[in-house]
Amino acid sequence: MLEILNKIVWSDFLLILLLGTGLIISIRLNFFQILKFPYIIKNTLFSLFYDKTTRKTKNGGVSQLQSLSTALAATMGTGNIVGVATALTAGGPGAIFWMWISAMLGMALVYAENYLGTLFARNNGKVTVGGTVAFLEYGTGKRFLAVIFCIFCSLASLGMGNMTQINSISEAVSNSFGIPPLYTGIIAAVIIFAVISGSIKRIGKVSQLLIPILSGIYIITTIIIIVSHSSALPQTLAEIFRGAFGIKAVGGGISGEIIKRSINTGLRRGVFSNEAGLGSSSLLHSATENASPHRQGLWAVFEVFTDTIICCTLTALAIMTTGSLSSGKTGVSLAAEAFGSIMGDFSQIFTSVSIVLFAFATLISWYFCGECCVKYIFGERVIPFFRIIFAFCVVIGAYSRLETVWLISDIFNGLMAFPNLAGLIILRKHVRFEK
Repeated sequence: MLEILNKIVWSDFLLILLLGTGLIISIRLNFFQILKFPYIIKNTLFSLFYDKTTRKTKNGGVSQLQSLSTALAATMGTGNIVGVATALTAGGPGAIFWMWISAMLGMALVYAENYLGTLFARNNGKVTVGGTVAFLEYGTGKRFLAVIFCIFCSLASLGMGNMTQINSISEAVSNSFGIPPLYTGIIAAVIIFAVISGSIKRIGKVSQLLIPILSGIYIITTIIIIVSHSSALPQTLAEIFRGAFGIKAVGGGISGEIIKRSINTGLRRGVFSNEAGLGSSSLLHSATENASPHRQGLWAVFEVFTDTIICCTLTALAIMTTGSLSSGKTGVSLAAEAFGSIMGDFSQIFTSVSIVLFAFATLISWYFCGECCVKYIFGERVIPFFRIIFAFCVVIGAYSRLETVWLISDIFNGLMAFPNLAGLIILRKHVRFEK
């Protein structure tokens, strides 16, 4: 049943809608994500060194760095490790190329999401409504789109943002330390509940501490692996491009089935990793104090670039250059196989710890997305119940079947995208690239 529903949601229509909307916005903004890339880096990454307001705020609110770290925490979870490994085994090397395409067009999508989410932010007398919810209600004037989005987003926070992450954590902990998944789920649920009972500022501080350190260690390690197997790099890149266009390695020719599988898998895993087109990014960035639409959009673009173009690519190259893809392993074990080329027996522990910390940061960030949406529909009074449900799903996800959890996540991801993309198309003329 879930497989049938997943095929319906992730039909060619949604793939065309994602790519088409990203292309429309890219054309409207003159492919800024490519032509203005130096400007983007200067006003995001480099601004951390010369602009103090990026790191701190005057009124003790959520800083730009905390907002970025929280948003990166939501994207840089298991998608960068397990998601890439899954993409390679399910869609072949060519899926990585389509993850790149997803990211390039996704940069335009997240820029528009964050630009509009900040532009149409309003205070409704009780709380400030920002992000996707704001531009769907106040921008399009169609509140039903905002309600539909919030329903699917709150469910996605329990799927992709919760059960998928804890499932990867429990598998990693079980493989490395022999701890039963149920025990992992219970312990994690208690810790997560304690963290999410705090404010977005606490979540931002946790993310600001974890993500830069984790990302740095992970990037350096994968680069070392790739450099130590650099002789296999040309062949690896050739396999990615051949697979992307269905070119058979033996005898030439083109396979339509290979192309379709690569595109479908690459786009789905790309969306799972960078969340471009889903609308979650603007919910997280909307918490930033004194944000401007243009600046928020730039940071969101940098977020997608870091997540997919850098981290996902490095994971894929590490797996492929070491020859681990032919090992027959999947998921966490496949990634550990690649790291084992330089770490030996320690690779399983390194991979497991990386997944645990990345996924933990993702869990607490996605909780905030779910809370925003639940609060919008039902009000503040239901938040304590949502926290309990979120913690309960941590326990369930820990021992659920991997395939079932990923199917649920893909379904809610796709459903989230529909109202968000509809809003972007309706409001596309409001989006500007300012300098």
